[in-house]
Amino acid sequence: MSEKQKYYITTAIAYTSGKPHIGNTYEIVLADAIARYKRSQGYDVFFQTGTDEHGQKIELKAQEAGITPKEFVDNVSTEIKRIWDLMDTSYDKFIRTTDEDHEKQVQKIFKKLYEQGDIYKGHYEGMYCTPCESFFTESQLVDGKCPDCGREVQPAKEEAYFFKMSKYADRLIEHINAHPEFIQPVSRKNEMMNNFLLPGLQDLCVSRTSFKWGIPVDFDPKHVTYVWLDALTNYITGIGYDADGESTEQFAKLWPADLHLIGKDIIRFHTIYWPIFLMALGLPLPKQVFGHPWLLQGDGKMSKSKGNVLYADELVDFFGVDAVRYFVLHEMPFENDGVITWELMVERLNSDLANTLGNLVNRTVSMTNKYFGGTVADKGAAEEVDADLKAVIDGTPAAVEAKMDGLRVADAMTEIFNLFKRCNKYIDETMPWVLAKDEAKKERLETVLWNLIQGIGAGAKLLEPFMPSTSKKILEQLGDGHVTEKPEILFQRLDLEEVMKKVEELHPVAEENAAEESLVGENAAGTDGAGASDEVVIDIEPKEEITFEQFGAMQFQVGEIIACEEVKKSKKLLCSQVKIGSQVKQIVSGIKAYYTPEEMVGKKVMVLVNLKPAKLAGVLSEGMLLCAEDAEGNLSLMVPEKAMPAGAEIC
Repeated sequence: MSEKQKYYITTAIAYTSGKPHIGNTYEIVLADAIARYKRSQGYDVFFQTGTDEHGQKIELKAQEAGITPKEFVDNVSTEIKRIWDLMDTSYDKFIRTTDEDHEKQVQKIFKKLYEQGDIYKGHYEGMYCTPCESFFTESQLVDGKCPDCGREVQPAKEEAYFFKMSKYADRLIEHINAHPEFIQPVSRKNEMMNNFLLPGLQDLCVSRTSFKWGIPVDFDPKHVTYVWLDALTNYITGIGYDADGESTEQFAKLWPADLHLIGKDIIRFHTIYWPIFLMALGLPLPKQVFGHPWLLQGDGKMSKSKGNVLYADELVDFFGVDAVRYFVLHEMPFENDGVITWELMVERLNSDLANTLGNLVNRTVSMTNKYFGGTVADKGAAEEVDADLKAVIDGTPAAVEAKMDGLRVADAMTEIFNLFKRCNKYIDETMPWVLAKDEAKKERLETVLWNLIQGIGAGAKLLEPFMPSTSKKILEQLGDGHVTEKPEILFQRLDLEEVMKKVEELHPVAEENAAEESLVGENAAGTDGAGASDEVVIDIEPKEEITFEQFGAMQFQVGEIIACEEVKKSKKLLCSQVKIGSQVKQIVSGIKAYYTPEEMVGKKVMVLVNLKPAKLAGVLSEGMLLCAEDAEGNLSLMVPEKAMPAGAEIC
C-alpha cells in the first residue's frame, strides 16, 4: 500500500479476579498474531489490551484477601501483564480501568448520556448474578440460574439509573443487516438477532448502589457506574476520546476500531450494548466484532473449582513460548471450541515442531555445510520435481493472506506448515545424500539445497506473526544462500511419560478428587486410562446380547451439524440439521441443558442414521446423536477423535 493504512485491534480487557489461565491467554496471543500479520502487510497497527478492574466481585475478593480493592487489582493486573509479556505479545497500549484519565472520561460519558435523556433514574428489582455483574428477569434464567455462567442468582432491589436500549434497537438491527461482516462468525450474529434484538430489548441498568468499588456517578455519588459501561468504553478512552469534544488526533485517526476480538461468552455486551452506547455518543461503530470460541481442557471448560486449570507460564516452562503459541493458535477451530491436554501438546511438539519443522531446518543447514561449506547458489540444474515445490512456495503467501483476511488463523498456520511438509517431501524426492556421491551431480545437489533454503526461508517469514522467536532463529540460520556453521536445535523432542510424571509432581491430586480434577485429559487425548487404579468407572444394567447381524443392521455415520435451534415447546430439546454425506437429516435431542444451539453448529458428531423417524414435542426427528452419560446424568456428545468427513461410516 502506498500510504500506511491504520488498523486498530483490541482484545477484551481481562477481568482482575485472578490469574488468567491458558484459555484467557489464548485471546491475547490470537490478537497478537493478527496484529503482527497486519504489520507485515504494511498496516499502521495499534493494538490495545488491558484489565477490567471494578465491580462487586472484585470488592468481595479483596475483602476475603484482607486488602483494599485497589491493592487487589494492582496485584492481579501486574500478573496479567506479566503473562501477556511472557507470551511475546506486541501490544501498543495496556489500559487499566483504574487509570485516572479513563475514570474521568467514564464520568463524563455517563453525565453526557444522562443529560441528553438516554439515561434515567429508577428502581431495579430482579435476579442478580454477582460473577457476571448482570441482572436477569425470572424468564431469562435457565433452570433458575444465570443464563450466562450457570451460577446461582440472588434477588436484588435497588435504586439505579437505566439506559433506554429500545431507543436504538431498530437502528442497530438495520446496521447489522446492512453490514453482514459486523458480527463474526455468522452463528454469533444469528444468536444476537434471534435471541435478543428481534424479541425486543429491555432498558439496561447502568449503575449500582449496593457496593462501592466502581467509578462514582459524579452528580449522584452514592451510585457507581455499571461495570460494563465502564469496561466497554476503554476502547475509546484508551486512544484519546473526550466526551466534551476535545478528543485527540490519535482518536480521530484510529476510531472506529477495525476489530474487537472477544470471547464468545461476552458477544452480547459487545454487539448490543456497546454499539448502542456508541450510537448515543454519536460515534461510528467498530467495523467488526469476532467472538472466538473457547480453549477447553480435556474434560471441559477450565474452572478452578473443577481443578482443570492450565496456566501459560506453566506450559511455557515445559514447552517454550513459541510452542505454546503454536498450539493455542493452530488447535483452535474458527467457530468450535478447541481442546488442550498435556498429551496433545507433547504430540504436536514432537510431530509438527521438532520433526516437520525443526528436523527440516537441521537437515538443510547440515547438508549445506557438509557438501558446500555453508554457501550455495542456484546453479540452474533444474528438474521437473522442482516446479511443484516452487509453486507451493509462490502460492503460500496468497493462501495465508486469504485465511487471515477471514480471521481463520489456524488455517493460515496449516498453509505454512504445508509448505514445510512439501520441503520435507522434496528432500525425499531428490535424495541429496545420493546426489553427493556423484561428482557429476554436484550442480544439481547445490540447486536442490538452494531450493530448500528458499522454501524454508519463505515459510519462516510467513511464520513470524505466529511464532516470532522461531521465525527469527530460522532466518538467522539461513541467510541468503549462506547458512550458519552449526544448526540450532529449534525444538527438543519430549518423552510423554517424563512430562506426565513432572505434571503429577507439580499437581499432586488427592486420591478422592482424582477423577474430578483429571489434569491429563485422558478422554480428549484418546487414551484408555490403563493402569489408573483410582479411576472412577460406571457400571450399567447389561442388556440382552445381540448378534453381529443385529448390530450390522444399525447404520452409524459421522454427521456435521449445520444448524441448530431450540424446540420452543420443550425445556430439554434441541433441533439440529445434520449433514450426512450429501443429505441433511433433522434430529431432535434432549441435550439443551448441556449445549447451546450456537455450540452445536459446526460440530462433527456420531449419528445413528437409520432410526425410525418419530415426533418429539411435535417436531420430526430422523435419527439419533450418540452421547455418553455419567453417573450424575451429565451428557457429552460423542465426537470423532480425528478429523473425519460428514458421512464417514462408523464401524
